[in-house]
Amino acid sequence: MATLAYDQPRAYEGADFKTNDFPVVAADIIYEGAAVGDNASGYARPLVAADPFWGFATRKADNSAGAAGDINVNCRERGYVVLPVVGVTGVGDVGSTVYASDDNTFTLTAGANTDIGKVDRYIGTPGTTYCLVYFEADTVQSL
Repeated sequence: MATLAYDQPRAYEGADFKTNDFPVVAADIIYEGAAVGDNASGYARPLVAADPFWGFATRKADNSAGAAGDINVNCRERGYVVLPVVGVTGVGDVGSTVYASDDNTFTLTAGANTDIGKVDRYIGTPGTTYCLVYFEADTVQSL
């Protein structure tokens, strides 16, 4: 996968989720379904490896012509989402930590990537990597 250039609606499960609004960096677009990160100055952006994770964008936030903070992005901060996860081979990966290397690439490889959650259920058929991932944004994690 590569960073998003269009909306990528995600499939979510369950009713246990929380949303929040965050100010968006200047001159950028966060697409629906993007993993959102903190740019180290308190502004939301499409996640870059090692960013603190703030959740998944619930709708597109186009601040391409704006200054930092001109608009907000609404993010799901906690819940269950279906994602393709690189490195998943089957049910043995349940419980593994899932990382993001950008706003649309999810993997079992830690490296410099951002941890976003855990594999809750393998839902793919053999040879596919789709999983139900329980995710929590840094903003809602307990101490």
